[in-house]
Amino acid sequence: MAMEASNLSSSLVELEAISTPIASTPVVPYREEFFFTFKLLSYINPAIILLGLVSNVFNITVFLKTGATDNVTILLLSLAVSDFVFLSIITPTMCGAVIHALAPSHMPFSQILLLRFFPYWPAYTVYDLSTFITVSLGVMRCACVAMPLKFKLVFTKSRTIKWVLFLVALAVSLRIPVLTIHRISWRTDPKTNISSPSLKAKNRVQMSHINDILNRGVVIYITYITMVTCVCILTFKLYQASKMRRSCKATSTQSSDKTDSPADQGLSSRDLKVVKSVVLVCTIFVLLQFPFLLVSSIRLVVPEFDNENGLELLFGIFTRVNTTCSYLNASLNIFIYYNYNSKYRSVFRTLMSLKSKQ
Repeated sequence: MAMEASNLSSSLVELEAISTPIASTPVVPYREEFFFTFKLLSYINPAIILLGLVSNVFNITVFLKTGATDNVTILLLSLAVSDFVFLSIITPTMCGAVIHALAPSHMPFSQILLLRFFPYWPAYTVYDLSTFITVSLGVMRCACVAMPLKFKLVFTKSRTIKWVLFLVALAVSLRIPVLTIHRISWRTDPKTNISSPSLKAKNRVQMSHINDILNRGVVIYITYITMVTCVCILTFKLYQASKMRRSCKATSTQSSDKTDSPADQGLSSRDLKVVKSVVLVCTIFVLLQFPFLLVSSIRLVVPEFDNENGLELLFGIFTRVNTTCSYLNASLNIFIYYNYNSKYRSVFRTLMSLKSKQ
């Protein structure tokens, strides 16, 4: 990675720690733990990304076949596309990490770093888009429960599409500081006189600081608090609806002149399943986003917990766990859709039966 000395990231320190035999270096805090985590996740992450790519192809295909005619399906389709693009862009970064952890001699160090860091910020710009879409799903379902009569009038198909386009612009705008850091340049090896692509960083410290305040500070707290609030509200409404349905059933068995009606039962059976699926999607987001929030909170209390100041390897452990959580967040939704969306399950089974016949 051809950078000025002042622009060297501590990620280089982390990666070089792996390249150097443990016995030949002085004791570095958390070096063995970092080495173990880096190796372990190098085996796990490819499987997660492969699962995510395949599952999101199915998600996109199924939602297109079901017809994106309502706002929830439009958001779910947008989320599947966003997750697929994120996993596609981040794959070179994952491959670079795997090569460096398991077979560092197979590729020059500078090219490994180019492979790892150049796609990183574009990929996580798309991941931000997935976050915003997931938050929108939660807020939209809360609005559906709170004002069901106005819901269809407020959240129309055209407005939902415009909202998704706005979220795309928002995600890119918020990441502009870090999207402008890296440049590809050519570096000539004086020994071999061979030029190879390398990565330069410009204004890394300043732009990263802006990103820390904006995206790892303000944005992450707003989205996380919003999602936790939505999950709590929707879970409470599910409990209320379930309790009301049980009460209606008990009343109908005692009185023959009363019948169950959708009005008596509150949310319909279909609405309950939709709310359950959204709650689970939001819950996955809340659980897997928690490590990001934890790191951001620690950095507010302990400013030294970053890429420098002797804690870079501990910070690197948390960073790699966070990265794996983001891969999982983009890969697991298919299991929720299949179990809680009857239309999705029906189309999915049809696709599987057609493929088996072929």
